[in-house]
Amino acid sequence: MHQTPLIATLVATLGLAFVFGTIANRLRLPTIVGYLIAGVVIGPFTPGFVADQALAQQLAEVGVLLLMFGVGLHLSVQELLSVRAIAVPAAFGQIGLVSLLGGGLAHAMGWTIGAAIVFGLSLSVASTVVVLRTLEERRLLETERGRIAVGWLIVEDVAVILALVLLPLFAETLGGLGQGTTRTTGLFGWFETQTVWGALSLTVVKIGAFVLLMMVVGKRVIPWVLHYSAHTGSRELFRLAVLAVALGVAYGAAELFGVSLALGAFFAGVILAESRLSQRAAQETLPLRDAFAVLFFVSVGMLFDPTILVRETVPIVATFLVIVAGNAMVAFFITLALRYPLRAALTMGASMSQIGEFSFILSGLGVALKLLPEEGRDLILAGAILSILVNPLLFAVLNRAIPWIAEHEREDNTPDQPESVARKGEANITQLTGHAVLVGHGRVGSRVAEALLADHVSLLVIEERQEVVEQLHARGIEAFSGNGLQPDILNAANLAHARWFISAIPNPFEGGNLVQQARAANPNLEIIARAHTDAEVEHLGKFGANLIIMGEQEIARGIVQHIRASRTKH
Repeated sequence: MHQTPLIATLVATLGLAFVFGTIANRLRLPTIVGYLIAGVVIGPFTPGFVADQALAQQLAEVGVLLLMFGVGLHLSVQELLSVRAIAVPAAFGQIGLVSLLGGGLAHAMGWTIGAAIVFGLSLSVASTVVVLRTLEERRLLETERGRIAVGWLIVEDVAVILALVLLPLFAETLGGLGQGTTRTTGLFGWFETQTVWGALSLTVVKIGAFVLLMMVVGKRVIPWVLHYSAHTGSRELFRLAVLAVALGVAYGAAELFGVSLALGAFFAGVILAESRLSQRAAQETLPLRDAFAVLFFVSVGMLFDPTILVRETVPIVATFLVIVAGNAMVAFFITLALRYPLRAALTMGASMSQIGEFSFILSGLGVALKLLPEEGRDLILAGAILSILVNPLLFAVLNRAIPWIAEHEREDNTPDQPESVARKGEANITQLTGHAVLVGHGRVGSRVAEALLADHVSLLVIEERQEVVEQLHARGIEAFSGNGLQPDILNAANLAHARWFISAIPNPFEGGNLVQQARAANPNLEIIARAHTDAEVEHLGKFGANLIIMGEQEIARGIVQHIRASRTKH
């Protein structure tokens, strides 16, 4: 028999993730909880089968790369630059303040100053994977709040890269192993520096060189590769081209410029976002991205030793409070201090109240440099897993509080707030009656909207992308910015007096929830939804949709109608 550790690891991780994820879903818990439990079950600290930890972590890294690439596909350089005024000061402010809290806890436990610095830094860096998955599930990624969160995370990633470069230089001074000389790899391999400022300057130069290369060369080469593969007519070649670009740029960024793999993949996505093929690229990578992202949570669960909950109860509780309460409060108050609305501040607080992959890297380096005791790494791991478990629950609470938040912002909103345009649209119940409510103004929704407007149908659009809402407002079309599943937005759409409700979003599960809520609001409403498969048609029909349009059926109907018309002419 051949040795197949890779296949065994894949079967165990994906199989148990499905089983425990399904159980979590049935119990109305976030599926992430099930994935983490699956990791604990096949980890080295529980009896029975033990999966290959090294392989699982490498597979999880692929998930992180694809996730960051997908996020980059949804954002443009202009959108990222638009949130720099909050992302840069907020990220560094959060790292500084939470590091002080974590360092204070380490000092209270009798650790050295070096351990306090590493411990504090590790507790201050949010998990990119957790935040992005949570924002995607709630369709917040392309809203202003989502862009702020992504920009915040990117700045944190850059700060961690700088910390990883500087820690070895300070290690001996802080009581650890001396590594006073830093050698660079890749294109900068001939450089060697023994000073802090030299290492810092060189790191900044490398990051700048990578960004410049992507903006000048990548902006031309990457879209060309994708367009060429698309023109071959082979879906397989196009999918391979997308994966090769995402993984190739990420690996090259790490090897040649010392940039993190995740950051490299993100920039590849941002560059490709300018291409007309960006949406297709996102669709092609989505199934693979979701499967590998699950492996990330399973691999985190494999690191967890459940017995530490009994052995180190008090330190774990204190660490957990710093991670969740400390990060949430600091992010919340920083966002408010920068004059952003309450809803944005609460979203940032919930988003940043956990830690993950970069914290593991920092703590691992701290232990290797003899700065951080192994007990500190165990506390960071335990705190990270507990914070990841709690994070979806915080968002669930936030969703329930949205009506009150909207009411509060309606009373206190001022013109100089960044989201005032969106709030104005969301705050007031529309005066339209006998109108059509359209959820989603993408490729399908925009065509529906134009046709309805041409027929002089009263229209109200619900769309998450703020720039689209502003464009609709400029044309005199009533539009609300936000997620259609939010009760306050559906309320403001006046469904009780509407005639049509159109769900133009591609996600069948969210579409089902929308249809269900719309039907509950108005039993006589004419509800129209889109679907991709027969199963989705059946799913949406159960929730009360009157008409469900499936792409394949309409294509077939159009072909048959053309043939019949041709036969009639002859």
